[in-house]
Amino acid sequence: MSKPNYRDIALQAGVGTATVERVLNGRGGVRPELVEKVIAAARRLDYPRKLPETHRGLLRIEALMVRPDTTFYRRLSHAFELIAATLDPLVVVHRSFAEELNPEGIARRILSADLSRAGLILAVPSHPLIAAAVEKVNAQGLPVVHVVTRSSERVGEFIGIDNHAAGRTAALYISRMALRTGPVVAICHPIYQVHRDRIRGFSDYFREHSAGSSFEWLGFGGDEEHFSADRLWSALEMYPGLAGLYNAGGANSALIEVLCRHPRGRDVFFVGHELTEYTRAALRDGIMDVVLDQAPEAQARRALDVILRRIGLTEIEPDRAPIQFITITKEGL
Repeated sequence: MSKPNYRDIALQAGVGTATVERVLNGRGGVRPELVEKVIAAARRLDYPRKLPETHRGLLRIEALMVRPDTTFYRRLSHAFELIAATLDPLVVVHRSFAEELNPEGIARRILSADLSRAGLILAVPSHPLIAAAVEKVNAQGLPVVHVVTRSSERVGEFIGIDNHAAGRTAALYISRMALRTGPVVAICHPIYQVHRDRIRGFSDYFREHSAGSSFEWLGFGGDEEHFSADRLWSALEMYPGLAGLYNAGGANSALIEVLCRHPRGRDVFFVGHELTEYTRAALRDGIMDVVLDQAPEAQARRALDVILRRIGLTEIEPDRAPIQFITITKEGL
């Protein structure tokens, strides 16, 4: 058999020979989905030539996140990095960060044409400007996946835990395991839909199961240490018999410090999210009682699997079930 030529590859890929020539010689100007078709056809035909390095990254998946200073988003970013190293060299996962409280900047980043993208993974807040940008690029054919939280309710697949169930689980532990019955408070960051879902689940549980303790107060800490600490200190002063605390978001280290300093802090049953060095130490010291970890590594893997399926690099349909969150106590460390 004669070796395959440009015409053979073009017929196999359903493109013109000029497109094949541009792809195999690194001339650029070819849409990522066509590049993938040409490369796949060349491989199927066993084209006797190594792809030039200039083709690395032509299928770029962008993962846009916020708050690189937090342990959770560092874990998520690192997970994308590790998984990307196992993918076909044609695929590059470009990790970037945006300012959390700048929806205009996030929207501009989503709409940006500076980098060609085969897929977009978002872990950013919900806001009308962001949602509009997501819906626009998705309408243009860009596959979008939301990780951790949804930035648009209309388009894109959501990869994450069942946040309503997580809130109910936190309420269950407090109602069954707290040292006493009494007022229960929660802290969240309202710009995230998932935080609102967690608080809704938390509130629903206490409304349905009134066994002495009751959900009395919700504070908005913004996932900022100073604000979260102030909110908790105020709650401790407001409710001398405080029985339980649920932190639906970040800034656990500040809340742990308040509970250590306040004379009644160790009497509060504390449930929060994400296993970090701070929460691990707080579990060991008895300051924190339960950690609900939402497994960012599993979320990153599922998100990339969904994008790869949508752009045709795999025929395996990813699991549709919510990511399972992990319940961790002192005894499970």
